Amino acid sequence: MPEWLNALPKAELHLHLEGSLEPELLFALAERNQIALPWADVETLRAAYAFNNLQEFLDLYYAGANVLRTEQDFYDLTWAYLQRCKAQNVIHVEPFFDPQTHTDRGIPFEVVLRGIQQALLDGEKQLGISHGLILSFLRHLPEEEAFKTLEQAMPFRDAFIGVGLDSSEKGFPPRLFERVFAKARSEGLHAVAHAGEEGPPEYIWEALDLLKIKRIDHGVRAIEDERLMQRIIDEQIPLTVCPLSNIKLCVFEHMGQHNILEMLERGVKVTVNSDDPAYFGGYVGENFAALHEHLGMTEAQAKRLAQNSLDARLA
Repeated sequence: MPEWLNALPKAELHLHLEGSLEPELLFALAERNQIALPWADVETLRAAYAFNNLQEFLDLYYAGANVLRTEQDFYDLTWAYLQRCKAQNVIHVEPFFDPQTHTDRGIPFEVVLRGIQQALLDGEKQLGISHGLILSFLRHLPEEEAFKTLEQAMPFRDAFIGVGLDSSEKGFPPRLFERVFAKARSEGLHAVAHAGEEGPPEYIWEALDLLKIKRIDHGVRAIEDERLMQRIIDEQIPLTVCPLSNIKLCVFEHMGQHNILEMLERGVKVTVNSDDPAYFGGYVGENFAALHEHLGMTEAQAKRLAQNSLDARLA
């Protein structure tokens, strides 16, 4: 990666902590917790990272998350991510975590949160990386389950800046979660949601109008709807775009097709993020480098993308 790219101060606004679980740490945690894995070694696991769609990726993602059991595990996961951020001059992070992925396995909510929160606090003190934590609801589970998760989170309200919506997009439109998002907003939490990755532009409209989100996670399919594009531009609604993820999950066939720079030049407040970097081949820096290599991103464009990420912070 060119040094000028690495040197740019950046924020990361679309990162799933569970998706930063590198194979080496996954194996170390499995050994610590005496968990048998379906993969023989690190290289076998890396070879399994060949998905054809979002659902195939999620199946692997949830299998990997099974090694996370203790407060120390969640601390180590988060701390490893923050060290990557420090190396790439990411100065602010607003990561997601999925409580339901863990509470459904019998891991208490507070165990998950304490480990993550302590690492984020240590990252601020020791690495100079500020943060805001976003609790995500799993959209393939019923809204009633999301309400239970929000209720579990309320005793720790000060630990969060917002709620999000992730997991399988197809067949699970944002409108299914209108009530729980209204409840979260009534508690003073910001709202963001994954929309327009595999799902159609209509999902973005729903997320904006029904969930009243402040940021669109992904949103690359907005370009298919000119009226939606104009709204996003006029209202300067940020899009947290994840280029390497979009290629790995076949949203685009190759990076040369990606529309992020086209949207940038049209005035959309797009940002560069890594999504699930352990699975998708790179962190924020590698995503910037891919845009430079395959789309001819200029230094001026990179600076605008980095500034957009800093401007689009919720915390």
